[in-house]
Amino acid sequence: MLDRLITIRKLIKKYHNLIAVDSITLDIQENEVFGLLGSNGAGKTTIIHMLATLLKPTSGTAIVNGYDIVNDAAKVRSSIGIVFQAPSSDDILTGYENLKLHSLLYSVPRHLRESRISDVLDLVGLTERKDDQVKKYSGGMRRRLEIARGLIHKPKVIFLDEPTLGLDPRSRESMWKYIQRLVKEEKITIILTTHYMEEADMLCDRIGIIEQGKIIALDTPAKLKGMIGGDIIKLKVNQRDINIELLKRLEFIRQIEYKDDNGFLILVVDNASHNLPLILQRIEAQYVEFTSPSLNDVFLSFTGRNIKEQPEGGFMERFASYDQK
Repeated sequence: MLDRLITIRKLIKKYHNLIAVDSITLDIQENEVFGLLGSNGAGKTTIIHMLATLLKPTSGTAIVNGYDIVNDAAKVRSSIGIVFQAPSSDDILTGYENLKLHSLLYSVPRHLRESRISDVLDLVGLTERKDDQVKKYSGGMRRRLEIARGLIHKPKVIFLDEPTLGLDPRSRESMWKYIQRLVKEEKITIILTTHYMEEADMLCDRIGIIEQGKIIALDTPAKLKGMIGGDIIKLKVNQRDINIELLKRLEFIRQIEYKDDNGFLILVVDNASHNLPLILQRIEAQYVEFTSPSLNDVFLSFTGRNIKEQPEGGFMERFASYDQK
């Protein structure tokens, strides 16, 4: 049984009459990868900033590693690492110098500094580039350096705010591998915000879908996808070959629809990969395809729309860049 590392109770953040985070209650376990999934402006970054003590909540409480985010802010900060959406490393310094500076700021003991810098450089694959100025790094390398910087003091939890935002698909996949390696080798709790469905599906143990400052769905990726129904099988058939009544007898078929205009039979079924052969024993099909529900389908089901890739920093996040108390 994992220990609870973060406890959030009725957390609210308001800006005048605007509610950016609306009474969030949530527990996050030790060594869990927890994802906050939602459009830019949904409130994801505001939640992260409150947990990291960068914003004070309007009301409610949150405990991180045993420390209250308001009353024990300094102890919370010593327990966490954070990688922001916007790059924050010093361009003029080398990768090594950035890590050395951060180790001093976080009071990493002198006798551990060099070994710790070496360890995190190796973890993110930047050992050979440690003496290059950061301005010479690619976008992916820079993100990896900032993850290394966030790990230098061995935090209990690290916040990754849109960790692959702005990266090309190849760099994004590479970053996912580094994050998976990080979880395995560092035994750390990760909270990440993202609006990339594949990213959340691949990396997260659990996902909270955020909409207008509220968590509207919360579970593992598999269970969230299971909430909206079975797999979809699409078959091109001749109408005279269809025996609908025969298909209705199959308990694993949830829904049957025949489109007379194009001759396609649409079936919603449980476990399509296993049950498709049983269907094809009863129907002759000229063409077959099947798809499984995706997190985008889940998001569409709960919000009524597809998640949108908006410019970096939605309205909530831009408004939260300064705290109007």
